Amino acid sequence: MSTLIVVAHPDPASLTHHVAKRLAATLPTGDVEVADLAAEGFDPRFSPADRHSYAVAGEYPDDVAAEIARIERADHIVLVFPVFWWSMPALLKGWIDRVFVNGWAFGVGEGGGIRPGLGRLTAHLVPLAGSDAALYERRGYDVSFSTQIATGIFDYCGVRRGLTEFLYEADAGVAASDIDAAVERITAAIRG
Repeated sequence: MSTLIVVAHPDPASLTHHVAKRLAATLPTGDVEVADLAAEGFDPRFSPADRHSYAVAGEYPDDVAAEIARIERADHIVLVFPVFWWSMPALLKGWIDRVFVNGWAFGVGEGGGIRPGLGRLTAHLVPLAGSDAALYERRGYDVSFSTQIATGIFDYCGVRRGLTEFLYEADAGVAASDIDAAVERITAAIRG
């Protein structure tokens, strides 16, 4: 099982990067690739070229085609990111906007219906949240998060839902045992 770990944090010394590295270290060597969007300088801005690609369902910009190729090599994708304003950082959202494109991630089928294109892929989320689980539940942020990302993106593209492993109270420091437990659950899900 090949896994693509996508990290969206500008600080390589961040807890986000630490979690991604721990996850990568638990998977078999050669079966994991890490996409560090900030370090690689991925441009999240949706450009006229991206709009053209959307309209014609093809002719993707070179950087988008390279990201599509990375995803096509993977059976699992794991998004590891800090929660910004109850969602993902703009860098990761821009990556999804540009890479999960018409003609590849989805298409328009008979009668104008959506034809999901990524049914062979399983996605897992590892969001690092500054607040606690009780706040997410009390305010409905957990449901909102699931609706926005799992339903709005993954289901739309036919991606199989894997695990969502929140690491709460990240700003205060997450216990190593909590990181290990989350990494262990994600690894077990990937290995099947």
